[in-house]
Amino acid sequence: MTQASLLRQITDFANRANPYPLYEELRKTPVLHEEEDGPYVISSYWDIESLLHDPRISSDFTNLTVVGDDELSGPEATGLPPSFIRLDPPEHDRLRRIANSSFGPPHQPTRIDSMRGELVRIVTDLIDGFGDARQIDVVDQFAYPFPVTVICRLLGVPREDEPRFRAWVDPIVAGLDPDTRTSADAERTAQEARLQLGMYLNGLVEQRAKEPRADMLSDLVNSHGPDGGMTTMEVLSTAVLLLIAGHETTVNLITNGMLTLLRHPEYLQRLRDDPGLSVKIVEELLRYEPPVQLVPQRTCIADIEVRGVTIPKGSRIWLVLAAGNRDPERFQDPERFDPDRGDIQHLGFGSGIHSCFGAPLARLEAQIALTELTRRLENPRLVDDPPPYRPNAVLRGPLHLNIAFDDLR
Repeated sequence: MTQASLLRQITDFANRANPYPLYEELRKTPVLHEEEDGPYVISSYWDIESLLHDPRISSDFTNLTVVGDDELSGPEATGLPPSFIRLDPPEHDRLRRIANSSFGPPHQPTRIDSMRGELVRIVTDLIDGFGDARQIDVVDQFAYPFPVTVICRLLGVPREDEPRFRAWVDPIVAGLDPDTRTSADAERTAQEARLQLGMYLNGLVEQRAKEPRADMLSDLVNSHGPDGGMTTMEVLSTAVLLLIAGHETTVNLITNGMLTLLRHPEYLQRLRDDPGLSVKIVEELLRYEPPVQLVPQRTCIADIEVRGVTIPKGSRIWLVLAAGNRDPERFQDPERFDPDRGDIQHLGFGSGIHSCFGAPLARLEAQIALTELTRRLENPRLVDDPPPYRPNAVLRGPLHLNIAFDDLR
């Protein structure tokens, strides 16, 4: 393996099923810069964590001065202003504080935990929907519809509108994959879906401004705390962020989780016997098979030295979270799936000011989903291993996960 080919191999779809040997090779060159206009690729745990907390690293695409031809870096294509994950302080901090005030502690300390019963009901309905089938696709029949339903309930989308919501989400999420971005038809379909979704959400925003309800959209529309309120466009941008970012990552977390448990049947059985183990299992999954493999949207706003290498101002940086999560300098026996390890301080949700906004909800969704699938499917087993994967190198997960089982509890 030549060093010059390593980055292309990592983004090559042919290696999507198992990129981890490539990450191991990548860590031998902690700061990899293959081409003059290419990104600087960081792969060690401690370097990644440090840079995630470094104010000289920008999330604002307008700071990029060295533009290459890789398909992973670029601005959001939602037709809305950038969401706060694509902004820097102080604007990032203002918008995130307003959004967090309606999402979790300290202002809404019970919002996520109070959804536990609702999440269990959604999961139960989905599993009941398997009916008499003895083979299912975990992605299409479970992991994909689950988070969309949850986000709809969180935002306050009326239940009768949830099918319309999903119809818009499908082409938007499909447009996140690099291969579909080059398709004119796919882009037109995604653009139309974004327009329809934006118009629909705008109608809900206007309605909630007049008649607030006990949902997150009402809170965002009517927020008047120390940071002021959001504009209508900022509310829409935040709602779309919750929908898209919260959806795709959770799908992958659940699907990667079920795949990993089926490959490690001893832990599947332990989870069936002890549902409380789901907390440790989900944390280890976030280290071992993170749904976000790398963060390519970062730019240096000053010269930065990493391991003796100077990264010039305006350069792109890729932070390969999945490589850092298996760094032997940080984790003992990192290639082993071990929910019992005493320290699982992973990079699965990032770190620093851009740490995953939806982490509390994603954790709870994955814990309930994996616990109930494990409990109710008798003798589950993989039909295909490895399963087919999505093209996306950033949001890595199976396109389908076919499972056979003997009975449904």
